Amino acid sequence: MNLSDFELIQKVQKGDAQAFEELVYRYDEKVLNMALSFRNSADDAKDIYQEVFIRAFKGLKNFKFKSEFSTWLYRITSNVCISYNDKKNRTNHDSIDKRINDGEDSATFADLIEGTEKTDSKVIGSEIGSKIKAALDTLPSQQKLAFTLKFYEELKIKEIAEIMNCAEGTVKRYLFNATNKMKNHLKRIYD
Repeated sequence: MNLSDFELIQKVQKGDAQAFEELVYRYDEKVLNMALSFRNSADDAKDIYQEVFIRAFKGLKNFKFKSEFSTWLYRITSNVCISYNDKKNRTNHDSIDKRINDGEDSATFADLIEGTEKTDSKVIGSEIGSKIKAALDTLPSQQKLAFTLKFYEELKIKEIAEIMNCAEGTVKRYLFNATNKMKNHLKRIYD
């Protein structure tokens, strides 16, 4: 029998650690994907993920059921993403020819790419993706968050407004500005 979020939160508030594990299980993929799309780094996303669930665990005792648990959790995630982004505004890229394991089993990233598709095609595809991520990284935090929630997490404007704790019109303005900045940034690259 699956318990609702409401029932699980009540159990967590009474000290049931297993109920919290169930909440983590339900939302871990969404939180990790949101963090990954915001930071573009698996290591950073894992750090954000861990911080989000630590804050959620500590904050659940004061959860007042004024919003859905998912909205509350995504708000925590967005706040952690923004603060993490402000602290660690950097990008790291390793060369495809970088050596891994300098011992007997030494190989490059290119050697480890599987499949029949040529490496050049994969590099071009990942290059386009990295240019999109680079354009996304030029956006102010609020615009980046709105863009990420809308186009990566596929949330509705109303949900984004709840998560960001602002009016729907503000979210629309963030999205409009973010889309135009992304378009202009990418246009300069590909013209």
